[in-house]
Amino acid sequence: MSALWAELPVLAQDILRTLLLLLPALVVGLLTLRGYAPWPLVRAILWRFRWPAAMFVLLIAISVGMGIGLLAQERGLRRGTAQAADKFDLVVAAPGSELTAMFAAVYLQPSDMPLLSGEVYDEIADHEDVSIAAPLAFGDSYGTAPLVGTTAAFLRYLSDDRITGRMWQTSAEAVIGALVPLETGDHFTPAHGEGDAAEHDAHGDAELTVVGRMAPTGTPWDRAILVPVETVWEVHGLANGHAPERAGQIGPPFDPAYFPGTPVIVTHSEELWANYALRSEFTRDAETMAFFPGTVLSTLFRVMGDVRQAMSLMALVTQVLVAASVLLGLFILSRLFRRQIALLRALGAPARFIFAVVWSFGATLLLAGAVLGLGTGLGAAALLSRVVTSRTDILVNATLGWTEIHFLAGFVSTTLLLSLIPAAVVLRQPVVAGLRA
Repeated sequence: MSALWAELPVLAQDILRTLLLLLPALVVGLLTLRGYAPWPLVRAILWRFRWPAAMFVLLIAISVGMGIGLLAQERGLRRGTAQAADKFDLVVAAPGSELTAMFAAVYLQPSDMPLLSGEVYDEIADHEDVSIAAPLAFGDSYGTAPLVGTTAAFLRYLSDDRITGRMWQTSAEAVIGALVPLETGDHFTPAHGEGDAAEHDAHGDAELTVVGRMAPTGTPWDRAILVPVETVWEVHGLANGHAPERAGQIGPPFDPAYFPGTPVIVTHSEELWANYALRSEFTRDAETMAFFPGTVLSTLFRVMGDVRQAMSLMALVTQVLVAASVLLGLFILSRLFRRQIALLRALGAPARFIFAVVWSFGATLLLAGAVLGLGTGLGAAALLSRVVTSRTDILVNATLGWTEIHFLAGFVSTTLLLSLIPAAVVLRQPVVAGLRA
């Protein structure tokens, strides 16, 4: 049976899983309503007690919407972080933490890292399978925008060559990310460091001019200011990577003797197999480590998966509490039309008809709340996506997926089964006491 299930397409598995989750509620509904048409009476009760019913539907919608919003947001964040690393095929850094190097190179999180020498860069850049070998230089900023030194080839690759304005031609020019609050032609002086610890007068009169702007990439690089790597070295009083007779040159090749060092080298190869060969070749215990950011993210996602399981357990407990609240709410609502139910029983209405009316009333509220909760969840996910995107600079798009549909189906099925209890309790109440209520 498991082999047959594994052979089914993923879409078919998701549809079958949803149907299986809904099956108990469908069976109960068919058995409860068989032979009766309680809907005219249910509509009348809903209209008579429309305001309490509306409040109940709203509470269910909020509960369901929060669960759906968080599930969709978690998946959207995973997708966004993975897409942010798409352009970083292979990262080479000094031996240490791959996670720290990835956060620095891909997500521009400042970190103290050892430097790679000019000889190492030369060996990587001259490799026959390397199309781009870009040194990255960090440490400066302007406002909240980090200043990153790199090469023109990497900038064009990162932006898919979509640049408004032009590329830099000297070390006094910069290209800004799509979200940097500067305009082409603006002049600025970078600060040493980032955030509250930035030293705004550390670089004296080192003035840079904005000559271009990258198209949006949906990554933290949208808030970065990119400059020739020579610029970062020069403002710190270091050699600019070139011999004195070529001091005005911008970009590779660099002279190893005048190469101040770089914490990270991002490489790109035209062939996928070449990246694996390069990772093996440039992973050396005492000198360099080469890694795929995607692999590091996968490891991080596995850890997050364990946390997600714990959070899923918490969400399950929360939904059990919500289901208990729904059950209590149905008990309370059934008390509102206790007299009408007692009158039907006094007139000789069959017990199964009374049972069907009360269950249908609760089922209508639950289904309405679940459908409204689906829309609420999508709205909550969109709002959370904007907040997370603004805080992390990673483009997060949270959309409805099968995980949320399964969550909704499980919630609906469970609560529809629980709503049998209030319907059964109503039949055990004395008719006379109900008429006097």
